Amino acid sequence: MKEVIDFNAEYILENQLVLLRPLLQSDFENLLRFSAREPELWKYSLVTAAGHDNLRNYLAIAQKGRNEQKEYPFIVFDKRTKQYAGSTRFYDIQQDYQTLQLGYTWYGKEFHGTGLNKNCKYLLLEFAFEKLHMERVEFRADNENARSIAAMKSIGCKVDGILRSNMPKREGGRRDSIVLSILKDEWENDVKEMLRRKIEAF
Repeated sequence: MKEVIDFNAEYILENQLVLLRPLLQSDFENLLRFSAREPELWKYSLVTAAGHDNLRNYLAIAQKGRNEQKEYPFIVFDKRTKQYAGSTRFYDIQQDYQTLQLGYTWYGKEFHGTGLNKNCKYLLLEFAFEKLHMERVEFRADNENARSIAAMKSIGCKVDGILRSNMPKREGGRRDSIVLSILKDEWENDVKEMLRRKIEAF
């Protein structure tokens, strides 16, 4: 029988290198150093967590999304450095259609290029496809965010297309959004093994 996401459940996803647990408003102190020192992390984000007030608002929005059963946010803990590293979430969860989006992902700069993101994505994709039995996991980004797009392609995402003038930018104007995805059969036939090899290489 198909299992649906339980928004009240405390899902813990982990391997030897990373642990993801539900993001809470009480995680303010765990993420404050990024908010205070690395505001550029949210350059392309629709919701910024830069600065004390914005971080509190960011956490409140994440909690509201979970309470309304629309999103499931995680905080990311790097086991190697024994530090909290950032956040990510499932959102636009369409259980009837067996699809969801994976995004709102950011990590402190010291965790870039360490394999942390690939470990997180492996655990999240495994959970989405094998526990929740999703058929499609979608990713979106500002089409100007080259770093994010490269990261998504590196974990096996395929480009579906561009949504022109899709979203307003925080600083004004509108952005084109690139849409990428991984399908369940792609995960089973190729992506899972490819991603496993990549995280073992770190």
